Amino acid sequence: LIGLLVLQSCSSFILSDNEGLIQRHPSIVYFLTMLVGAGGNAGNQSAVRIIRGLATGSITSTTQWQFLKREVKMAVLISTLITAVGFVRVLLFGTDMVDTIAISVALCAIVFISVVAGASLPLILERMDLDAAHASTTIQVVMDISGVLIVCAVSALLLEGPLSLDHLPLLASTVVPGAI
Repeated sequence: LIGLLVLQSCSSFILSDNEGLIQRHPSIVYFLTMLVGAGGNAGNQSAVRIIRGLATGSITSTTQWQFLKREVKMAVLISTLITAVGFVRVLLFGTDMVDTIAISVALCAIVFISVVAGASLPLILERMDLDAAHASTTIQVVMDISGVLIVCAVSALLLEGPLSLDHLPLLASTVVPGAI
């Protein structure tokens, strides 16, 4: 736990490196816990499904690829559904459309990566002769850090970088009237 706590502090370094971006787009911070929480939960659920399969013997070295393919399909479905709900939630909060899109794209990436990583980590640990059950807590911390990194990278790219959405007239500073 101490090791995971120390590793968790990497998020602080990522946030401090992106302080200017966050100051210019404070909505990133408003939804950060939603984003990393969704990633940690999705990754943990995926890890638990694989850990259970390993424990019951339904996942073996010959069936693991079949289960991983199923988890990738699940990642597409879950990330799509969570992104749609997250988009509406962020938009109803009164967030600018460009920020809403950046936050939603980050959410999609985080959840997809979390599900795939959550399914892969127990198999990797098992192959290294380590207890696959450790993947459950590990994926939470890994996705917390990765989630913060993904949010900052996607936001920088879509809000201020070469793929900036700000120049699109329909998206620039669009706020839902009467939003919460």
